[in-house]
Amino acid sequence: MWARLLVGVGGSGLGLRASRGGSLRVAGAGCAGKRQQQQQQRGQASSAEAALKKTPLFDFHKEHGGKMVEFAGWSMPVQYKDSHIASHIHTREHCSIFDVSHMLQTKIHGRDRVKFMESLVVADISELKDNQGTLSLFTNEKGGIIDDLIVTKTDQGYLYIVSNAGCADKDSAHMKARLAEFKAAGFDVDLEYLDEALIALQGPTMARVLQEGLKEDLSKLTFMTSTLTTVFGVPDCRVTRCGYTGEDGVEISVTQSRVVELTEKLLANSEVKLAGLAARDSLRLEAGLCLYGNDIDESTTPVEATLVWTIGKRRRQNRDFPGADIIIPQIKAKTDRKRVGLVSTGPPVRQHTPVLSPDGKVIGEVTSGCPSPCLKKNIAMAYVDDEPLILSAIKQNPTGNN
Repeated sequence: MWARLLVGVGGSGLGLRASRGGSLRVAGAGCAGKRQQQQQQRGQASSAEAALKKTPLFDFHKEHGGKMVEFAGWSMPVQYKDSHIASHIHTREHCSIFDVSHMLQTKIHGRDRVKFMESLVVADISELKDNQGTLSLFTNEKGGIIDDLIVTKTDQGYLYIVSNAGCADKDSAHMKARLAEFKAAGFDVDLEYLDEALIALQGPTMARVLQEGLKEDLSKLTFMTSTLTTVFGVPDCRVTRCGYTGEDGVEISVTQSRVVELTEKLLANSEVKLAGLAARDSLRLEAGLCLYGNDIDESTTPVEATLVWTIGKRRRQNRDFPGADIIIPQIKAKTDRKRVGLVSTGPPVRQHTPVLSPDGKVIGEVTSGCPSPCLKKNIAMAYVDDEPLILSAIKQNPTGNN
């Protein structure tokens, strides 16, 4: 897809100030001042790092060369000794382990658990079979997306929910508020927040690697289904066939005290390497998957985000989910903007870069962008004006020429 892009030029970061003689000079500190400033910065960085939450694999990451960064209030590995590109390609060709223990895991108990969940999301939870899951969306009354999440209807008498780390506090408060309403109305429902670790094994050789540690036939665990089982001798693991890379994969919820053991057993296979946030982001962007806070948020509706498929047929007919009166009419009528994928030439485009029409008019804005290690091109997501002529022009020129 073509995109003409305006890229702003950043400043040098050097401060200018007037001297007593009236001339301008670069503001800088002397050697002693620089040392003091560096010491203060190191102290601040150390305090900031100490304040970050840590997953049960934190020490394991550092021992294996993980470069730790702040992400959603957590200290997480952005990459390891291998480069980001090498990790990305390895995941596409073999398989990688991602630590996703920072994500919010929740169980919904009670006789009215399905009714409760359907009061919050757009999916048809009642139609799910036992141990089947679906991607869904928390929506608000204005039709905006509060968060995206995976809901699994287990055969253990509860719903299993995984939602984003960056929205954990917001999601928790949202569910608790609705829980109070349901309990006040006499419904039988309860929340349980899990303190489990969560790892994702992703890549085309995942099944061959994982099957060695399972008694069950992994081929019977199809996409978006889940099972409670023993993995490489570690009991009570919830294995769900899903992921965030565009590859075959699973997410494994495991007790914190056994996650290092399980990770080490998986890494014993030469097919498996550790991968960090950088590879996870480029992999999901190549696959066209949204990142909450960038590509979707509370100002975005499912229709604008091209996520109408997440809305259950029965839910559309009944119009009984939050924001339905805004969202349902948008399905039939056009919206003002639409999420699209773009390929561009020149420097990689980043979030907030404007998208221009052939005549130079701003028609949208990039929400995510990076160089694609597999395509060897710059890729991006953007919201553009939902005008037939504009979308037609984008489809007719897929070369990425400016």
